[in-house]
Parts: sequence; structure tokens; C-alpha cells
Amino acid sequence: MKLTDWVELKPAFNQSTNKEAEQSSVIQMKSGTVSYDGLRVYFCTKTGLLLELSEVEPPRWENHGRPPGADVAAIADMARIRTDLVYTISSTGDLYEYDKSSRPSWKKHLQSEETDKDGSLVPLQGCMIYGLSGDHSVSLFLLTKGGKLVERRLHQRKWKWITHGSPEDHHLTSITPLLEDELKERFFSLFLTTSTGSVFEYQIPKHLGTAQEDQISEAWQNHMHPPNAKAARGIPGLKFQLGRILFALDDGRLAELHLPGLGGQNSGPTNQFNRKKLSSKYIWSILDAPESEGWNGEYCTEERGPMNCIAGIKDEPNDSGNIRSLTRRRKGTKAQQDYLSLGTSRSRLVKASEEYRFPDNWINTSFRLRLVQAGVSFFIITEAGLIFEYLYAESVWLWLRHDHSTPMRGALGNYNGSVFFVDVYGTLLIRERSNNELAWVNCTAMRKGRQIIGGPPWDGMSGKLKVTAEDALFFVSKSGRLLQFSVALRKFKWKDCHNPPETKLACIIDQEVFRENIVFVVGRNGRLYQYNKVTELWHEHHQSQHLVLSRLPGTAMRPSFFSLTGSLFMLSEDGGLVEYHWNAWNGWNWVEHGTPSKDVTLVAPPSPCIKGNQLFLIGSDGNIYLRYMDQLIWRWKNCGFPQNGDGDTRDQTEMGANDRMQEVCMDNDPTANLNINLENPNDQNRKCDPKVAPTRPIPFSEDSVIFELRDGRLAEIQKVQDSKWVWQRIIGTPTSSCKGCYLTGLAS
Repeated sequence: MKLTDWVELKPAFNQSTNKEAEQSSVIQMKSGTVSYDGLRVYFCTKTGLLLELSEVEPPRWENHGRPPGADVAAIADMARIRTDLVYTISSTGDLYEYDKSSRPSWKKHLQSEETDKDGSLVPLQGCMIYGLSGDHSVSLFLLTKGGKLVERRLHQRKWKWITHGSPEDHHLTSITPLLEDELKERFFSLFLTTSTGSVFEYQIPKHLGTAQEDQISEAWQNHMHPPNAKAARGIPGLKFQLGRILFALDDGRLAELHLPGLGGQNSGPTNQFNRKKLSSKYIWSILDAPESEGWNGEYCTEERGPMNCIAGIKDEPNDSGNIRSLTRRRKGTKAQQDYLSLGTSRSRLVKASEEYRFPDNWINTSFRLRLVQAGVSFFIITEAGLIFEYLYAESVWLWLRHDHSTPMRGALGNYNGSVFFVDVYGTLLIRERSNNELAWVNCTAMRKGRQIIGGPPWDGMSGKLKVTAEDALFFVSKSGRLLQFSVALRKFKWKDCHNPPETKLACIIDQEVFRENIVFVVGRNGRLYQYNKVTELWHEHHQSQHLVLSRLPGTAMRPSFFSLTGSLFMLSEDGGLVEYHWNAWNGWNWVEHGTPSKDVTLVAPPSPCIKGNQLFLIGSDGNIYLRYMDQLIWRWKNCGFPQNGDGDTRDQTEMGANDRMQEVCMDNDPTANLNINLENPNDQNRKCDPKVAPTRPIPFSEDSVIFELRDGRLAEIQKVQDSKWVWQRIIGTPTSSCKGCYLTGLAS
């Protein structure tokens, strides 16, 4: 069998007639459409040009330019009778007609007062129908920005606009083009997706003439969506056979809307069928695309082999020793495959999203600590907004202060040695080294920059660190939208990823640790969503209406990079541990771990995952609790808090060459000059509280975690055996009420 080769086609034009195209060395395509005769391909470029490719060997390109004073944002459709007639839509929502055989070539279709009320046109592909109101009539169906269906009709050499509207309380987002041969002879059927993920069929009787008003009221048929997913917003379906239409779902899979007996997962193309015996009622079938196992194509990799991408081979039990029993599901539960029904519960969630208010110290407690380099350096943000870096340099641990004109609220990310901070005004700032000097970069001041309140909880999966041209960090804006900030090669760029329908965002649970290209978030309504940065689609995960998640960052757990099995761990609103688990046998499943004991609730975001089966939680009693898996069973272990039996609260940091260094103590006032004082470490008047504070902990190495204590000091706990942890040291900080000994300096 001969494999088809890829051919790269680069637009090239005659220098004398296409000066506009030559101004840019690279022409980027935005979309394209094949003519009905299959002999031409029309492209819309990102700069708003209309290009035509009429031959491939050798390539023959033609630049048709753009409408006077406008651009080409989308190709609406092409005439079936005349293949050189193209209809386009500008970015301002105006309809244009291009005919290279006429002069002028571009003509604008003015909107009527009635259609203008519904807003300008959406730059999307439309649908052209011939013979709707007569043998020689032409109808071009388009969508307005108000979500209405409109028609541009040519009948008896006269153009006119007709508004068909939309189903009640629905906003239309895409039109599925028709096949040349339609199944029903009495009417045409247009299939349209809505902003809520449903699919509607709009039936239009043929030869309507002008009296159509009485037939539109019952013309809309709601086919809803599959029971476990919704149709992707703004993406048209694909009619590949009579009575069979494919739709992309917002979770990455495909679904087929088909007539009974004509389609389904195990049905191939059908060439012969009896039209009289076919039902007129459509049904849904799910077609699992390979990349939908776990919501993306991460397992279509070289390591897993080419057949794995085609057949969808799933994780084997020997991939990891942490694979849990298949019978672990709680009694009385079943596979979570149904969406929360719309209605009163949805209204309650929307109201909860609008009413939720973040605590004043939310950013500081969630992003006070940030690891820079494992075992070498991390940052801490004080309640007063000061920035300190704990650094191991020349065999000595010391504190460095990084000054800025405005107080900071948190450290939101670390990429390639640059640390991202947010100040009290919501400004995103980068602390980086430039020409051997430390410098600040204001990201919010860049084009399309925004004020932010949160970022990713962790900076990548151990063993999976990579630098690519698509690298980006995600942040949550003050207005509750997801923002993508490209950082690769220092080509900084903001992108607004919006937010799920009917809710604003609270925080990011995970960015591309659990699944590549997927960002998991919690809305301010306490529900779990995901954003696919490739398809730019939002998906709402099933969740019991009684389970409300806290608005705190979470953590992802995967046994290994090569295993797709894993979990997202979050806290519920009432302070319990919640797991959202995925495996190849059961798919997604919610598990409620509860709390360590009846009188203890969990008060801070979970720690990072350790070894694929352990994580720490901070209790309301000031103790930390280890949640770990032992022989396929989850168990709790109370690890307490660091204590010194002799009452000595001196800094337990190993100073390295401390015989050559002077021990330095700081004032309680961190803004005072850095005078050197030596305190009595046994002074009973010091305000020391070794219990653990409700601050999100950070990893310090593969087998150690850093916590903040209630008195402002830090403590490191280290793993010595599989599930045995010991408190390794207490680290004095410049702002602790329990003064210790340490080295300080000023970063420059």
C-alpha cells in the first residue's frame, strides 16, 4: 500500500501585481473552503486576504485581496453554479460578494433595519440552499452575533434579508452545511449548535414563496446532546451521509446524530437503505476518538507505539504498583456519566457564583511559597508584602530580600528560572536575571494584560520538564476569566480564554500535569471545569449537586509519566478531601475521602503529590496529615507538627561552614535596617507556636516538603521510608515572631 505524502504549499505571487502579499515573508492561513466542483480551494489569511489555490503541481496561487475598507474574516460560502463567486464576512460583521469577472470585483450586501437589530454577522461558515423559494432562487443562511438565524435570499433577481430567529432562550453558534442530496423531500433541515451545547434542527419547507411566518413557530426541533457530553460551541457538524451527522463534543470526543438503523459506533457507510422504513427521529451515538481517553491524545506517543493511537490501548495493570482495585468504587455509586440537569439547581449555582467573595488573605495563603530550584532555593511572601528568597550558596543557607516599589501578594509561577509575582493591585510581575543583574518585568502593562488573582498551583511534573515554543502559564483574572500568557523564547503574549458559561473562575486546580494541554479549574460556583488549550473548548465535569468544591488550588497525582491513570485532589467546601479519579476501566469517578477525624477539618490546599500515592493535608488542629495508599487502601497518618523536647527553638538549619560564618538575628520589624543582633535562643518571652499554619505547602525535593508554622517560621519534613516521614529541621525567617538565627542579604 502506497502512503500519501505531505506536500507543503507556500503562497507565492507575481511581484508586479501582488505587492500587498509580498510585504510579509510568511502568510498565515486562518481557514479554507473547497469549491463545489473540487477544483479550487479558497483561503482566508490572518491578515484578512482572500487567496485562491487552483493547481497543486505546480502550485498556482491567486491573491484576490480584500474588500475596500474591510477585510476577509471568514468565507461564508461559494456559489454552486458559478465556482468563481465567493461570499465572505468581514471582522465587522458585513457580508461581501467577490466576483472576479465583474467590475468592481467586491460588492457589499447592506443589511436591512430588521436584521440590523439582531446585530452584525458572525464570521463563520454559512449554508447555501438552491430552490428554496423557486427553481432559480438562492438562499444563504448566516448567523448574527445576537445568536439569530438570518437568510440572504436572491429571488427573481432581487436580494432581500429574512430573519428566522432562534429557539426560545437559545443562542445559535454554528450551522452545519447540507449535503447535495437530502433525505427528506418535503423540506430542508439545517442543524445548528447552541451556546449551551445542544443541537437544533430547523426544518424549512421547499417553495415557501413569501408566506412563511405560520410555519416557523414549530420548525425548531431540539435534539439536545448526548447524556454524558455537550456539543462543542461554535463548531459546525459534518454531514457525511444521509441521516448521519458528526459533531465534536466539548470533552474531545465525537458523537453521531443519526436515524435509527443508519448509524452508530459499529456501523460503517451505508450505500443502500429503504427511505420509507426510516424513522424521522434522530438518536445519539458516542464515537470515542483516540484522543478522548483522558481527554487528549497524550498516549499517542512514540513510546506507546503507533497502534496505540489507532486502537486506543489502555494502561496495563503492571504500569505501576499503585493501580487500585477495580472494585474500589463505593457502594451504591455508579459511573458518573450524566450532566447535572438544568433548572433550579443551575440557577442556584449561578447565584452562588455571583455571590462568592474571596477571603482577604486568599492569594497570600495559597501562593505564599514558591519553589525555584529543588533543594537550593525558594521564595516566601510575607503578610507585609516583602519578598524573601531562601538560598543555598557557597555551602551556606541565607535569606535574600528582593525589593519592589509595591507590596506583593503571592508567587504564582516559575518558568525557566524566572519567577512570577502578583502585587496588591493584581499586577503580574516577573523577577528575572538580565546581564548578571536582577530585574523586574511588568506583564500586566503589556498589550491585553490584565489584573490577576491566581495562577497554576505547581510548575510541572517531575521527569516531564520541557521547554517548547508553545509554553505558556495560565492565570485567573480579577474578573474571573482564564488568561494564557505565552512565555516561550521570551515572546510574551496575553490571550483571553474566557470562562465557562454561567460562572466565573475561582482558581486553577492543575495545569498540564494530569493531562497535557488541559487546564482544570474550579468555578466560583464550586464546580469542576476543564479548558482545552488546543481546541479552546470548555467542558463541565459531572458533579453531584450536593458536592461543592472549595475555591482553593488542588494537586494532580499520577503514578508515573507513562501512566494515564491518576487523580485530581481538592478540598470540599466543608473541609473534606475529595478525589476525582480516572482509569481505563471505569473512566472518571468521584471519591470522597472525608477528614482524618470527626473533630478535624482540612484548612489549606493539598501538598504536591509524592511518589504517585502520597500527599499531605493541614488540619484545623495545626497538625499535618498524610494521606497515602497502602496495599490498594487509602489510609490516614497523623504527622503532628515539629516539636523540640528540650524547648530549644533555635534555627535548626544546617549552616554548612558555620564555624566561619557569623550567626545573625533579625528584628521583629522586617522593614527596619538589617542590624545584627544576637538573641538568647532559650528566651521564654519569644512568641513561638510550632503548629502548622493554613498555608499551601511546597515541595523542596523529591522526598521533602516545606510548611509554614503559625509563628512565621518554616519547617521541612522528609521521607525516610516508604510512608515514614520525620521532621528534618525548622527554618527561622526574617519575619517570624519566634526569632531565630540566620544569614540575610539584599538581592541586586
